[in-house]
Amino acid sequence: MLLAGDIGGTKTVLAVYSAETGTNVQITQKTYPSARYGSLESMVQEFLEARHVSVDRACFAVAGPVFGGRAQITNLSWVIDADHLKKTFGWDQVDLMNDLEAVAYAIPILEPKDVYLLSPGKPVPGGNISVLAPGTGLGEAFLTVENGKYVAHASEGGHVDFAPVGALQMGLLKYLWETQGFEHVSYEWVCSGGLGIPNLYNYLKDSGYAVEPEWLAKALADSDDPTPVIFNCALSQDNPSELCRATLDLFVAILGAEAGNQALKVMATGGIYLGGGIPPRILSKLQEPAFLEALRSKGRFRALLADIPVSVILNPQAGLMGAAAFGFNHHPAP
Repeated sequence: MLLAGDIGGTKTVLAVYSAETGTNVQITQKTYPSARYGSLESMVQEFLEARHVSVDRACFAVAGPVFGGRAQITNLSWVIDADHLKKTFGWDQVDLMNDLEAVAYAIPILEPKDVYLLSPGKPVPGGNISVLAPGTGLGEAFLTVENGKYVAHASEGGHVDFAPVGALQMGLLKYLWETQGFEHVSYEWVCSGGLGIPNLYNYLKDSGYAVEPEWLAKALADSDDPTPVIFNCALSQDNPSELCRATLDLFVAILGAEAGNQALKVMATGGIYLGGGIPPRILSKLQEPAFLEALRSKGRFRALLADIPVSVILNPQAGLMGAAAFGFNHHPAP
């Protein structure tokens, strides 16, 4: 029995899998608000006691870099140590991996119902695959073929310098530098839900690009998280907001540009996959021409990018599946 976890700054999902039934069947599962717990250990202890299950190994996908079996969650105060977890719970094996690395490991085992194809392209068999996941932050990873099998590689590409495209995005960079006091503007600060969307919205509002109506200002003031409010108003047919729509348009343009950037960096001729919580939610927007145009607008390399398939991962538990697959495949039961 294996405990898999997908640990993010906002929520953590824990699930138990059996080697006999594989990664498509969960024995039990629960989602927890991460910030309510002082450590992963306390959360896991509560989970195992409440579920009355016993596991002998674990694999955790964490939102942050992993070094030497230790991880500091990027948007959370936790420090996770694989050896400490083994000693605390008496497990035989504990693996830690970047959360996008786990999503990447799920891609080869996803079923057709788990993805939506935005552009079929002309995939190269065995070609590298890139993965981007805008959620609370912006995660990135990629896959290469080694010994006939896809192997995932972690990346912190979401924290590289934001490269604005066009006058509007250049104004955004200047706004964050000069008005908001940012010393470093990464893609995560402009292309994520918890961090990026509020920055885009405030920039467009403060610059006078569009007016914030009173009803929207109240809705945002009454909400603990402005991002869902902005998305709902941007996509609403009954009560739309020009400011929210402009925010979403800007977000999609930046996401497309960065997807193209990463694809070129890793030569992702096998495909581009968009994971995380946001892409399925804004699928209708990603189906519009602007997203793929932003992705492919790379001068002489437009044709190469047009041949790369682009898909959205619809299965919200891809990270769990990937973590479980890694735990079973790399440490098979005796």
